[in-house]
Amino acid sequence: MIQDLWRRLSPTARHRLALLVPVAYALLESWLLDRDTVWWKNALNCVAALGLLLRLRYPTVSMLLALPGTFFTESWLAPITALYSVTAARRRPLVPVLCASAFALADYFTWSISGQNSGIDPVALTQTNGLAMMQSLLLGTAPVALGMLARTRRELTLRLSELTRGQRREARLLAERVLATERARLAREMHDVVSHQVSLISVQAGGLQVSTTDPNAERTAQTIRELSVRTLQELRQMVGVLRAAGGASLLGESEPSGPPQAPQPRLADLPRLIEDSGLRGGEVELDPGEREWPEAVQRAAYRTVQEALTNIRKHAPGAAVRIAVTTRGALLLVEVCNGPASGHPDGGPPLPGGGHGLVGLRERAQLLGGRLTAGPTAERGFLVRAELPGGRG
Repeated sequence: MIQDLWRRLSPTARHRLALLVPVAYALLESWLLDRDTVWWKNALNCVAALGLLLRLRYPTVSMLLALPGTFFTESWLAPITALYSVTAARRRPLVPVLCASAFALADYFTWSISGQNSGIDPVALTQTNGLAMMQSLLLGTAPVALGMLARTRRELTLRLSELTRGQRREARLLAERVLATERARLAREMHDVVSHQVSLISVQAGGLQVSTTDPNAERTAQTIRELSVRTLQELRQMVGVLRAAGGASLLGESEPSGPPQAPQPRLADLPRLIEDSGLRGGEVELDPGEREWPEAVQRAAYRTVQEALTNIRKHAPGAAVRIAVTTRGALLLVEVCNGPASGHPDGGPPLPGGGHGLVGLRERAQLLGGRLTAGPTAERGFLVRAELPGGRG
């Protein structure tokens, strides 16, 4: 119960109690033992007790103030507490040994002088002096031993804390190394698999564009080729980001040389994105205001519209679409809403989807301090809404 009360106290209250409690019990001891003695002995006891207020910052001074009272009175608590503080504060044993010797001698001579003045026979006086010497040695060594134990415990606690921090740091570095290795592996897989497939799509679209005589098919093939080339550029950029995140450097690999990375998409690229999406019909409102939004916010808005349009092509082909990018105070609002699907006009099967795109968009919005909501509407459509604050980038 006492430990619980001690833990509930504030650090300031603990510090004050650590200073005042020894002073209080030293004054109480001097009052119980020497309250009927001469005034100057009481004054020495008061100086010794009040000197304990300096024991945490100046323990040696506190010990020197307590020694006169030890020599002339029977008070022990003040010098014992001061001696403990000296030993707990100093690593080298010289000063604690000197202070303990001075205290033991002062205590011994106090008993020896009082025994000689009491008229005891020589044999009894010798026994009394022997007991006084043993007592003085014990009183001098016990605080030193306790102080050394407290100092050792404090040093071990500090070393254990440093060891714990070092282990946590090593675990964090190991986790970062594993993450960097996984990023490098993902970068290689993306480059080897996705890049190969998209390159084949681009080559096939180029061959179709050259060989066909149908104008509509030629435009479609040209669009497919342009989208494939753009996808390859973005893919190479993402691979570079993954490798630059630490995988190549941690694995000891050299950074690949190549052309500079393409710029990240911005709000100004939204009209082209909407035009290349191939959606027919709908309402588009792009009014982000005159404010210069941070690049991360612009990139998040672009990716939100891009993912929403991709999902519409997958799951609701032929649906009417409404796209709105507007401002509300310090927020950039992005809304993409579609109506019910009207079937698959191309006659092909629906494209697969795992829902990871919306999860990534939600995480991207949360990192910026905003939020993203997505869900069906009452008109059997789907709404994606992102609120992106412009104060963080």
